[in-house]
This record gives sequence, structure tokens and C-alpha cells, in this order.
Amino acid sequence: MITLNNANLPAISVAKPDYDRAGLQGGIVHFGLGNFHRAHQAVYLDRLMNLGQGQDFAIIGAGVMPSDARMRDLLAGQDYLYTVVEQSAKASTVRVIGAMIDHLPAADAAAIIAKLADPAIRIASLTITEGGYFINAQTGHFDPAHPAIAADGANPLAPKTVFGMLVAGLKARRDAGIPPFTVMCCDNIPHNGHVTREAVVETARLSDPALADWIAANVAFPNGMVDRITPATSDRERAMIRDDFGIADDSPVFAEDFIQWVLEDNFPLGRPALEQVGVEFVEDVTPWEMMKIRILNGGHAVIAYPSGLMDIHFVHEGMENDLVRAFLDKVERDEIIPVVPPVPGTDLSAYFAKVAERCANPKIGDTIRRLCLDGSNRQPKFIIPTINDRLAQGLLVEGLALESALWCRYCAGVTDSGAVIEPNDPNWDRLTAAAQAARTDPQAWLGMAEIYGETGQNPVFAEAFTRWLDLLWQQGTKATLQHYLAA
Repeated sequence: MITLNNANLPAISVAKPDYDRAGLQGGIVHFGLGNFHRAHQAVYLDRLMNLGQGQDFAIIGAGVMPSDARMRDLLAGQDYLYTVVEQSAKASTVRVIGAMIDHLPAADAAAIIAKLADPAIRIASLTITEGGYFINAQTGHFDPAHPAIAADGANPLAPKTVFGMLVAGLKARRDAGIPPFTVMCCDNIPHNGHVTREAVVETARLSDPALADWIAANVAFPNGMVDRITPATSDRERAMIRDDFGIADDSPVFAEDFIQWVLEDNFPLGRPALEQVGVEFVEDVTPWEMMKIRILNGGHAVIAYPSGLMDIHFVHEGMENDLVRAFLDKVERDEIIPVVPPVPGTDLSAYFAKVAERCANPKIGDTIRRLCLDGSNRQPKFIIPTINDRLAQGLLVEGLALESALWCRYCAGVTDSGAVIEPNDPNWDRLTAAAQAARTDPQAWLGMAEIYGETGQNPVFAEAFTRWLDLLWQQGTKATLQHYLAA
């Protein structure tokens, strides 16, 4: 077994960097060095560097949350190298990724701001999860009154949030006469560049309105669509790297073999030539974004909650369940796909077939619990917009109402067998109380305006939701799915 680090790279027999890592220069500061970023953006950059290009766009990580310290320690001990294992249903391939060269600790905001002010940095990118953007679900906009943002507004020189740090870095560049970096969001949020722009501008406005106006006028925030299924890493994955490939890697990433990135080409200071390694640059990413968020992410929610209630552990096991698979097929084909606008060069039915194939991949080890995670942030982005579109067109929402009822039933905190569901949402306590109250009063759930907005008061949706929730409590998930599929 070989410990992963620069010195041992020559002895490692799997695919690895063909470029001289000592010659890399930081050009991107990235916030959120979780598995998705490391299996997506960093992989594309590594591929480009192997072509002898983009070596002045190496990644410098930046911590924000206290939990980021653990990732920094693991990666620093490996010279910021790590393995990515790509898994299809039939084969696994592994590669050592070398595109990252440093990781600044969350506790050192001054160091992060100084790096953002460095003229060599041309892009600041983010994967901070859907819930990290301080969006008020009732308004659909950034909430500058959130305590964490308000604190950065009051103390702009000592920010704690990613948006406060970006503002401070942009201010330093403006004051020094350095052109601003591009801010590139890589999270699964509709119009993610617009969302990030609002967050940065409105955070700046709290302390410096003139700076906010300068950012709004001068900083680019391209929208992008990103896609790759990337489960969490556990001791299981670390053992597989050791046993199957002979590498001691404390922070490997396992991912499916599918990968996609569609990005608006708006980078005033330049960008790596990622089109040479498969990134698709377009003028407007909206069609691809809506397709992915509604069909893939919405489909994940359709799989997740019935599987969770029936004590199914892995996503591929959910896809092997005839009821779950038929539920996914029916909701997608009858309700989701019909209201997804056309996408250039894409057959939506074929896209969904690929989504289903990916979810059924037994090699990934993706868990139902991960798909159930953070519904309070995901449902307003992945499910409720489709419900609203169908209601506006006078179309039925039976399957989506059942999905919402399944989420409510899941948040009650026990599966159909009586097994306890451990907290799985930042707002778990509130959701559990509302879900238990909804057993006799559905408006206790539908009245959560920060999640449902006005949708929960729509009589068509509310009636369907109530009917399905009653059936779930009376007969359980299996019988309810059978009833829906027979209708």
C-alpha cells in the first residue's frame, strides 16, 4: 500500500497527473471543497492540465465552515492530491487528481481576502449547497436580514460568510485598481449566477452601497448547470481504495462515470479552455438548468421519500423496487417532463432514460438518506416550481402532491416499520412538529409559507395532498403507491 503524496506519485500505478505540479499557479479560489466539487470542477481542470493547458488556473481552496478544517487537514497531508473513482455498472477506473495546490483555513479570513485580492486570481467559485445562499422562500430572494449576513454587514473587515469574504476581496481589488474576478456558482440552484450576484451585491450594500453598485456594474456572475452523482465518502470507500488499488487515501471521491457542465461564457479576465475537455459553453444556460433541476433533482425526490419510508438504504435498491421505479416513471412522464421547456439538441425522454440508468447504477453506493437530505431547501427549488407550472395551466398534480405528502410523512420521523428516522434537515425539529400535526391538520404542513409560498393554499393541490397524506397514514407507503399507480 502506497501513501498518497507528491513524493510517492512515481510509484503509484493508476492514472495520475502527467503535468509538473510544481509549475502550477493558483488562478481559482474555490469555496466548498466537498466531494461534488472534487469530482466535477477539479476533474475537468485536471483533464485540461493533462493536455498542457490551464496550468495557471490551479485551485486554491477556501474554508468557510468550521467543518472545513477536517477536509483541509486531510488534503494537506496528501499535498492536496486525492483519488477519484469513476464507476459504471460494469467497471471502475481510478485517477489521482492534482489540480488543487492549497487550502486556506476558514479561521483565517484575512488570508482568504488577501488571496482573493491577488491579481493572479481570475475566478472565485462556489459549491456551498442549495441551502447556503440565504434565500427567503416566501420572497424567492436573498435575505440580508439573516443574522450571519447582518453580522458581516456590521463587520465587513472580519467576515464569516462566503459572501462577506467575496465582498471584502472585491473591495480590496477595487481599491487597488485591480479588475474584479469572475464569481462562478457551481451549485444546483435555478439561475445560480443571478442568485449569487444578488447575495454578493446585497451583502455589500449593508456596509458600502457604493461598493455594491460597483460590483453590480463590473463583476461577472455566469449561470451554469452542473451534474454528477457523487455520494459521501465513508470508511467503506477508503477501504476500497486501499484493497482494490493499493493506495492509502484519506479523502477519496467515488462518482458515477457520467459528468456534465453547461456554462455561460462570461469571464472578463479569461478562463481555462474547458471546452477542450467536454464543458459546453452557451449563451443562456436556462434550458439545460431547468431540465436538470426538474428531471434529475426532482426525480431524486420522487425516489427518495417512498424508499426512505420503506426502509430502503441504497438508491439503486430503490430503483430495483417495482413500486418506486413505476412511481418515478409515472410522475416524470405524466407531470414533470410535459412542463419542461425544450432544450436545444436534447430529447427529454432520452435524458430521463439516462437519469434512470444512472440512479440504478449499483456501483455508486448512493444512499436514500442523502437524497432525502435538506428537503426544506430542495423542495422549493426542485418540486414546487413544477407544481406551480402545472396548476397555472390547469393540469393535474396527483403524483407531485403524493411526492409532497411522502416528504411530509417522512419528516414525521418514523418509517412504516416504526424505525426512527434520524434528523435529516437543518430545520428537522420544525418539520417534524409540522408533519405530526398535519396528520389531523394538513395546513400545519402546507402553511409553511417559507417552503410552499402560495402553493400550499391552492385548493387543487391542497385537496390532493390531504387525500394522499391520509392514505399514507392509514395504509402505508406500499399500498398508497399501488393505489396511485392503479389510478
